[in-house]
Amino acid sequence: MKPIEIDRTLGDFTTSPRVLFVAAIAVFIASASVAAGVALLALIRLCTNISYFGEWSFTPHTIGQTPLGWGSILIPMAGALIIGFMARYGSEKIRGHGIPEALEAILLGRSRLSPKVAVLKPISSAISIGTGGPFGAEGPIIMTGGALGSLVAQMLPVSDNERKTLLVAGAAAGMTTVFGTPIAAVMLAVELLLFEWAPRSFIPVAVAAAVAAVERTYLHMPSTLFPFSADVQISITGLLIWLTAGAIAGLLSGCLTKLVYTTEDLFSKLPIHWMWWPMIGGLFVGIGGIIDPRALSVGYDNIDHLLKGDLSTMSALSLMLVKMTIWGIALGSGTSGGVLAPLLIIGGATGMVLSAVMPTASAGFWPFLVMAATMSGTMRVPLTATFFAVELTGAMNCFLPVMAACVTAYCVAILTTRRSILTERLARRGHHIVCEYHVSPFAVTRVADVMTQSVQIVPGSMTLREAAALLVDPSTTHPTFPVVDRQMRVLGVIDPPAIIRWRRQGHSRTVTLAQLLDGTKPTIAHPDEHLSVVVERMNSANVAHLSVVDKQDGRLVGYVSWKDMIRSQASAHVEHRTAFFGLGKSA
Repeated sequence: MKPIEIDRTLGDFTTSPRVLFVAAIAVFIASASVAAGVALLALIRLCTNISYFGEWSFTPHTIGQTPLGWGSILIPMAGALIIGFMARYGSEKIRGHGIPEALEAILLGRSRLSPKVAVLKPISSAISIGTGGPFGAEGPIIMTGGALGSLVAQMLPVSDNERKTLLVAGAAAGMTTVFGTPIAAVMLAVELLLFEWAPRSFIPVAVAAAVAAVERTYLHMPSTLFPFSADVQISITGLLIWLTAGAIAGLLSGCLTKLVYTTEDLFSKLPIHWMWWPMIGGLFVGIGGIIDPRALSVGYDNIDHLLKGDLSTMSALSLMLVKMTIWGIALGSGTSGGVLAPLLIIGGATGMVLSAVMPTASAGFWPFLVMAATMSGTMRVPLTATFFAVELTGAMNCFLPVMAACVTAYCVAILTTRRSILTERLARRGHHIVCEYHVSPFAVTRVADVMTQSVQIVPGSMTLREAAALLVDPSTTHPTFPVVDRQMRVLGVIDPPAIIRWRRQGHSRTVTLAQLLDGTKPTIAHPDEHLSVVVERMNSANVAHLSVVDKQDGRLVGYVSWKDMIRSQASAHVEHRTAFFGLGKSA
């Protein structure tokens, strides 16, 4: 049996040693993102103390202890008014929760973010959250870290893809700084930001997250933000109940997304400039703060209480309803702030309410499960949510139930709502995002699978006059033909531009094609080559057709065109969309 010839230039991955250069830059970006994250958290505390307590201090205070009473309603309105002015006269990109803006920069802006965004986003978020806005700091710091990565990359000789990688590296380092969850930060990058799964991007992002995790320990930030443990019993009954909790979280996710964008639609109908919308949203935030002060600001202490099971059913219900209402209204008004912490609190409070009807479990188990699943369904990141919950709490023994709940919530969410809370904003700006990653059909399909085997050829002995007559003959169905010698070896290709070029060069009409093509090296393909290689070759040669020749004897065995490749890709796309439901077959 004849041994198979192996192309030693091919490998499992296309990553080059340049990834080490990008990873080295990611180390610097991670350090900058850690500094920005720490500064943002300190700035939030400062804004809170100035707004609610009249103190220039970075010491943490609870907003519910403010002496302002009913006057505290005005604080969120004032903060939102400042943000409205900053957005209108500074940069409109500071509006929203950060991640959609990062996605937009990656997909549409060649991963370029301006210095203005890098400065204004954390400041506006600190003002928003510090004046009671019911948001988290993670979205703004992801945007800020991404902006730092983008700015550094713009000063260096890197490609667009490398700039994207460095932007995402900064974002991952920022998330790690806030929560101390490097694995979840890397998974967020893979599931949401990179739009690929490749070593060239994965390695620098992982390096940035790891560096941020190490550096935050030197700043004495806790490695496990919300320590939690539970006694988990593995059983079929338990699995069904975990799936039920995940399904409820998935439905909640759809409701939260609908709430935010319904509110945004209502604001868009107001006969006033969008600059004033955040102030109106701030009024509702202030009123919500009077009803339940725990719903204001980031509320990380709420997560701690929920995981400890300290809240009663009615107390958790109040927190859930108030937080959900003011968060949806404020975010829909276009102010600045993140979504992750609110999702955890709303989901955790829902889990605490469900504890009243769910089977008895360890204190905080149901809040823990539902908060992770709510994050998974709303952001469409099941792996990120699973690792995030485990890293955030250190509850490794809960890995199975949280994974079951997160995947279920993800399934319910994608089947009941077409877009996530992150991609809906981009869709409203006219940008459709496909969040499913596949190996390109070109990378796994060989030329032999798509080429035309019955090839109409012309002999090298044909004259220039005869070739011109062939191409203009009404019975000719296509414009290009491979030219072969008597042994069926390819000499080249003729098409109308070639005929015209030869005539303009003054060649005699009686000269043969073999003579015209003598000394030229035809661009060819081989049957066992992958389409991804052939596409690059066609692009470099600026041709739409290639002769396919046998590697051993050089004889013509087929012909491949760009139409054959597009047809192959379309067939794979149709098969992917329909095969699961049995509605179609591949071509």
